[in-house]
Amino acid sequence: MLLLVVAFIVFFVLLLYMVSPLISPKPLKLPGAHVVVTGGSSGIGKCIAIECYKQGAFITLIARDENKLLQTKKEIEKYSVNDKQVVLCISVDVSKDYEQVENVLKQAQEKLGPVDMLVNCAGTSVTGKFEEIEVNSFERLMAVNYLGSVYPSRAVITTMKERRMGRIVFVSSQAGQLGLFGYTAYSPTKFALRGLAEALQMEVKPYNIYVTVAYPPDTDTPGFAEESKTKPLETKLISETSSVCQAEQVARVIVKDAIQGNFNSSVGSDGYMLSILTSGMSPVTSITEGLQQVVCMGIFRIVGLFYLGSFDSIVRRCMMQREKSENADKTE
Repeated sequence: MLLLVVAFIVFFVLLLYMVSPLISPKPLKLPGAHVVVTGGSSGIGKCIAIECYKQGAFITLIARDENKLLQTKKEIEKYSVNDKQVVLCISVDVSKDYEQVENVLKQAQEKLGPVDMLVNCAGTSVTGKFEEIEVNSFERLMAVNYLGSVYPSRAVITTMKERRMGRIVFVSSQAGQLGLFGYTAYSPTKFALRGLAEALQMEVKPYNIYVTVAYPPDTDTPGFAEESKTKPLETKLISETSSVCQAEQVARVIVKDAIQGNFNSSVGSDGYMLSILTSGMSPVTSITEGLQQVVCMGIFRIVGLFYLGSFDSIVRRCMMQREKSENADKTE
């Protein structure tokens, strides 16, 4: 009887692996495709642009700093695979004025053709204790990290629907899967992208448009270096429990998942575990992916509880050390 059950499970799993490719999206072909990357002048955005360019795509880079854009353009052009490829630079703040964003994307499409893939990578971060963060920082982060993704997506979605094809990528963060000490201003903006992506995916899936939410871990970028300068001690100690990834590695994973039409994009074992744990009612690209979530959820929750316990221990230890230091100062 036991052998029969095992044989049935093996057969079921094999059947899922065979059926899975039949229901998965058709991969997007990057050679000749028009890829728009916001926040493309540095960090993960720049590396995504380079990765797409290496595969033959035409690139539109969008960022605020025109000098950085021109420097990045020269760097990307070194990786051309044919003479026809173009890198277009547009200096604009994607979080300020929707009409302006719409106009510049219209211009980009007039020059390089309809947008095949939009990568929303523009973002910023502020860390600190909740009561110590300036109120306007909450507003600014929501504008840049959330509306800065809404506006470009809104500007290209109609054309994608008309063509019945396209990819939209939202670069979130592992802090958009798990709320951590010091990220009360940052995490909500990244969690918001998940809700936007899920609702949007349900709307556009019938049009053969696929949405990807990327959850990169701590990544070696100029933005991360700047963020690290103001991190509270607790946040630094929690961050030390995982390694820092290279932007090139993260970019390769994101581009691969976007091409395949995967909804979730994660890096490393920690990223995989978090994606399983936070999958909830998120879309799946294949039956196999759904089966992995069902099978792994329980054991990953146990592992996750150990992580949460260690994080709480770090916070308590820091609080006790701070109080001890304050008491010592008072007695002197």
